[in-house]
Amino acid sequence: MQLSVWTYEGPPHVGAMRVATAMEGVHYLLHSPQGDTYADLLFTMIERRSKRPPVTYTTFQARDLGKDTSQLFQTAALDIVERFKPDAMIVGASCTAELIQDDPAGLIENMGLPIPVIPLELPSYQRKEHWGAAETFYQIVRHLADKDRKPADKDARRPLVNLLGPTALGFRHRDDVTEIKGLLDKLGIDINVVAPLGANVADIAKLGEADFNIVLYPETGDLAADYLKREFGQPAVRTVPIGVGATQDFIREVAALAEIDPDAMLQDGLSRLSWWSRSIDSNYLTGKRVFIFGDGTHAVAAARIASEELGFKVVGLGCYNREYAREVRAAAKLYGVEPLITDDHLAVETAIQEAQPELVLGTQMERHIAKRFSIPCTVISSPVHVQDFPARYSPQMGFEGANVIFDSWVHPLVMGLEEHLLTMFRDDFEFHDGAGASHLGPGHAAPESVPAPATPANDTETVWTEEAERELKKIPFFVRGKARRNTEHFAAEQGVSTIELATLYEAKAHYAR
Repeated sequence: MQLSVWTYEGPPHVGAMRVATAMEGVHYLLHSPQGDTYADLLFTMIERRSKRPPVTYTTFQARDLGKDTSQLFQTAALDIVERFKPDAMIVGASCTAELIQDDPAGLIENMGLPIPVIPLELPSYQRKEHWGAAETFYQIVRHLADKDRKPADKDARRPLVNLLGPTALGFRHRDDVTEIKGLLDKLGIDINVVAPLGANVADIAKLGEADFNIVLYPETGDLAADYLKREFGQPAVRTVPIGVGATQDFIREVAALAEIDPDAMLQDGLSRLSWWSRSIDSNYLTGKRVFIFGDGTHAVAAARIASEELGFKVVGLGCYNREYAREVRAAAKLYGVEPLITDDHLAVETAIQEAQPELVLGTQMERHIAKRFSIPCTVISSPVHVQDFPARYSPQMGFEGANVIFDSWVHPLVMGLEEHLLTMFRDDFEFHDGAGASHLGPGHAAPESVPAPATPANDTETVWTEEAERELKKIPFFVRGKARRNTEHFAAEQGVSTIELATLYEAKAHYAR
């Protein structure tokens, strides 16, 4: 077992929380000890939901282990029905409670509750969060979908579809659903059910009325879509519309199943990203080296956008959810890079350091890693923090999503170039630190800054002189870290403890050879 500061996925019962919290009228009873009660933190503080998540814990304590903890579970189930009056309940155990083997499914089976109860078997020590969400959604669909529901006669209506996969605590799921709803409406297609996000028990019951399904998030929706294909004969669209090219492919695939003409939408729906990719401005960033890591779906989509639509060079590609390793390996082969399939953030940090990218696209973990290396970073995938649940409309899918991606990827590079130019001219008579703000006019010089003393460059005794540090800052930010490391390595090999300007030049000449 490895102790880790960060984790990309929680245990599977967190995935179940994401499904239950996304739905209306569904309550989650979690058999768990005191200390596992963190649903409020996840959904009200990070996602900023306006109401508490529908999760109840048995919260047994150490002293309860010598008693009948199963009675606590059954009492909690009765309290939920009386207090919250849910339309359905899902029950399961946390990773800690799993060890005492109370069997929540068996305990609830003979209680005769007046609502549907769906037991979850989520092996906490073999599976993780995304799988837990997919399994929970699948079990809800399997138990609640009415097998007698069928699509109505097509002659009197527009095509009808289900959108599967969006959950609570998902990366931009709320806005993605809005964007895809609008796109489908323009195509002449109606929505039957969006699930699990916003769905209730009655919605799940009528899933069979749709002509086909659209899987927006495979990590959550694939299992349910497979079940609906087997039981209801519904085909599924599995192209994820992230990026201009993928959105065009998505429209063609949807239109083929709906038997409609997509040409008008394909001609009118191009995003501003397409304009920029054809403009002279794009030449400034063509060939930028980008490292991509996240969940399998978003990582593969990001690699296609980076390579085909922005002209970047993919120098690293990976995912943390092993269930989608096959898709990531296929994409990595396409871009000529070695796939990185790992849930160890230290392995990702090492890979980023070795790749020396100019832009990192990843999760909040990669944001922290890139900041340490002074590399621009944009978050493209969960896990994310509160800043990645914006109040504004900010989808990732569809043509408007491509605009958002363009802004969030390109702006860090452009602002990085601006930062480099300001650094280059920091000793200019107009721009140096003591010149003051130019808009204030003469006589408003800034107070003199105190020169920083030479400081250790790392954990060894090596220090940089002020003159050497100034020269180092003239190197573009995206290779400055590499220059610093090379110089320190060279100095250590030469037995030099103080890095002066001459040392920096000697190291440059050494590595140039």
